[in-house]
Amino acid sequence: MRILGIDPGLDRTGWAVLDKDGTAPPVLAAAGLVHTPKNTLLERRLVAIYDAFASLIGEHRPSEAAIEEVFFSKRADTQANTTHARGVILLACAKAGLPISAYNPKTIKKTVSGSGTAEKRQMQRVVQITLNLPSAPEPDDVADAMAAALCHLRLAPFARTLAAARGGSRC
Repeated sequence: MRILGIDPGLDRTGWAVLDKDGTAPPVLAAAGLVHTPKNTLLERRLVAIYDAFASLIGEHRPSEAAIEEVFFSKRADTQANTTHARGVILLACAKAGLPISAYNPKTIKKTVSGSGTAEKRQMQRVVQITLNLPSAPEPDDVADAMAAALCHLRLAPFARTLAAARGGSRC
């Protein structure tokens, strides 16, 4: 199974591709950051994000995607921009036929670290240990994408089992 983990943002979107084979621990296949300059028009930034994800999906061929839900902040402009970016990422995944699962930040933190209130540095360290990386992943957007993928790897099997028991086929 190959999972594309995504931490959406207009300025910086973290992404990570994890491979999981049977009972073996997950392995980081690739990771990076999609950055769009602040002085660029919104619509051009969104096209750049869409194009980057369409290319990433084509190159890495994930079987599923896990994306962090939008965190409601006090800054409406930041929240709206993140929502726009998330929308074009979801579009790129949907056009590629990827099943998409969304997880809220607290669920990701709790599933990966054991605490829904884990700090950024703690999450980076847990991701480093879990994926056996030589150093903590930087920047935190990339670490958050890795955490989203790890969360999915842990929760999706149960969600699939539950969906099958209910007569559905998707998590």
